[in-house]
Amino acid sequence: MSEKETAATEVGDVGLPEDLARADLYGLIARFSHLPPDQELLDQIAATANQQDSSDEAPLAKAWMNVVEVTKDHPASAWKEEFDTNFISIGKPNIVLNGSFYMAGHLNERPLVNIRKALEEFGLESADEVTETEDHISSLCEVMRYLIASDDVEVSNLTNQRIFFNEHIRPWYDELCDAIENIPQMHLYHPIAALTREFLAIEGQSFDMI
Repeated sequence: MSEKETAATEVGDVGLPEDLARADLYGLIARFSHLPPDQELLDQIAATANQQDSSDEAPLAKAWMNVVEVTKDHPASAWKEEFDTNFISIGKPNIVLNGSFYMAGHLNERPLVNIRKALEEFGLESADEVTETEDHISSLCEVMRYLIASDDVEVSNLTNQRIFFNEHIRPWYDELCDAIENIPQMHLYHPIAALTREFLAIEGQSFDMI
């Protein structure tokens, strides 16, 4: 996305604490999907351990605590190795992170065209330095983050969030999480997949109530 539209750290104030938390979670999923985490990010997540209520049995809270634990126990080098092994490949990687693959069976198919049309309607466009196509899970999560957190009221609203989520993320995120969890050696990203699944399931349930 262009600097104006998707500089997530520069978006306007979020209206509600719940919206801030949602935007942050989308941003975190995007970050883990785009690049392996650096040690600073891992330390920041691990440092939240003392802020959590260990008695909270809510599925999302438990999924978050599992992420906290795995970030405490493994250095950035281990995350990079797992990321590169499974997400990066000259041919087909172990895990494909693009929606077109899950919705159409191949990359660069109709779902990607539909996403580009939606982004055009929002006034968003890919920045020159972005190498992933717009149907990459990190790109889609950044769009959702923008739709939640932007101060552009014509774009940032629940209607756009619901439509974009239902059309471009909801149909395939479960399959992506399944693919990650089905690789036993990919244990560092298992908690990330579980957190992603739980959070996006809540998002879907919330949008169904609108």
